[in-house]
Amino acid sequence: MDIRDIARLSGYGVGTVSRVLNGHPNVSERARERVLAVVAEQGYEPNGNARYLKLQAKTSIAVMVKGASNLLFADLLERIQARLEERGEECHAVYLGEDEDEVREALSYSRTMHPKGYLFLGGDPACFKRGFSGIRVPSVLLTNSAAGFGFSNLSSFSTDDAAAAARVVDELVEAGHRRIGIIGGNREIGQVSQIRIQAAVDRLAHHGISFDFDRDYEPGHYTMDEGYQAAVRLLMRTSDITALFALSDVIAFGTLRAVCDMGRRVPDNISVAGFDGIELSQFCIPRLTTVRQDTARLAALGVDTLLASIENRATPPVHQHVPFTLYRRESVRRLTPSSRKG
Repeated sequence: MDIRDIARLSGYGVGTVSRVLNGHPNVSERARERVLAVVAEQGYEPNGNARYLKLQAKTSIAVMVKGASNLLFADLLERIQARLEERGEECHAVYLGEDEDEVREALSYSRTMHPKGYLFLGGDPACFKRGFSGIRVPSVLLTNSAAGFGFSNLSSFSTDDAAAAARVVDELVEAGHRRIGIIGGNREIGQVSQIRIQAAVDRLAHHGISFDFDRDYEPGHYTMDEGYQAAVRLLMRTSDITALFALSDVIAFGTLRAVCDMGRRVPDNISVAGFDGIELSQFCIPRLTTVRQDTARLAALGVDTLLASIENRATPPVHQHVPFTLYRRESVRRLTPSSRKG
């Protein structure tokens, strides 16, 4: 019996079962209980040493996941694992903190596990430029672009973050908002968050709206807790904001709670828009206006391109944007002239 049998018997995907067995937090209690019940019923005992030996012998594909609390990456990983299984491939997920150097960790992993390819979920361009030349196997970066890095064994697929962030700003401005705050990420050059922030600020300027970073922006990691804390700090500092653009849905979820705990309501007092379009965004209260990244397309392109590169090392790298969709939902209020501030 192996992990695929546990997945079949439990009714959950291989990725979910893998996260349960590895003690990863991004699993519902219902799924965890069901998977562990099947494990107990079947007397399944995962042998860590045997698994690693098997992976090493088959030279599996390694997936470097940057951000254990990133629900977008959890969705991507599930789809990647399913597609690799369809192709008869195995993979091993390596979870990293948002501030860790994914390329350095991949180099360390290569010395012991010898994967035949890498999929990077999220990445810091500085890390790739500094250290990727040491990675010799085919690799794909998902959710950030590696175009211009100059590595023949590194492809990338991502959403056009600048265009998507600009579209969110257009949505807020068209709804009558002119005092808009931005929450999450950081402003390091080349980071996905910096691209989104700069595009949003540029689009505000296009609409004749000035943006003061000291007044209107608050950084934070891509977690609900940091989204909550960032929203509290920003709203306590700047009282006239009517809309918040959270750089991810998980940050937006924390923001929704913060607004409520501060005695205000979304969208009656403050509108909130997110970014990612994860499944939970349509079930929170209120339903979240957000940009949806096409995780199914990203996963398929990433896996298929990586396997093609493994089969033919002469295949040139591919760098491509995947279309996004704006979901207009309940969390953004359309203001009347009399209700506008600023």
